[in-house]
Amino acid sequence: MGSAVPFVGLTGGLGAGKSTALAALQRLGAATISSDAVVHELYGKAELRDAVVERFGETVAPGGTVDRAALAERAFATSEDRAWLEQLIWPLVGARVAEWLEAARAQEPAPPAAVVEVPLLFEAGLDGIYDATIAVLADEAVRASRAAARGHAVVDERAARQLSQEEKAGRATYVVRNDGTEADLERELSAVLAKLRR
Repeated sequence: MGSAVPFVGLTGGLGAGKSTALAALQRLGAATISSDAVVHELYGKAELRDAVVERFGETVAPGGTVDRAALAERAFATSEDRAWLEQLIWPLVGARVAEWLEAARAQEPAPPAAVVEVPLLFEAGLDGIYDATIAVLADEAVRASRAAARGHAVVDERAARQLSQEEKAGRATYVVRNDGTEADLERELSAVLAKLRR
């Protein structure tokens, strides 16, 4: 019964540990995919690269490879440019995730869940397409040091576009804390998967 595999959206603030949670879910047997990884894959294709170069110029793709930091700087400069980029990318991401979900639901044995990591899940109004959502929360100081360690240059713009952790938690089906060890996080996520199976 492949279609019984719950489709789950995973989100959280910058530095909360979404990728760590996604890796833990994969270890627990869930089928997983990251929307960021899909975007990265799409930027490697000529169709998307050519479109962003046409709009923003060669500086966003030096040597024919999209520089995501340079593109973010240009695209987030105005709401019009950001909207243009999102309208270009999100349908392509959606199509790729739909393809992946179909494959996940056809797996034998069926995974306990099919989980997509989506940073702006609630902000983009995507929560309605999932059977359940999980928000990963972490202490503010922990998040700040994780984000800084990754050298996020556009932290302020990104943070401004994101709902607060509390708002995400209020809208999510399940909330997991990521202040402890990876083993603690994995235990919490294992409990969530058990609830999803009911």
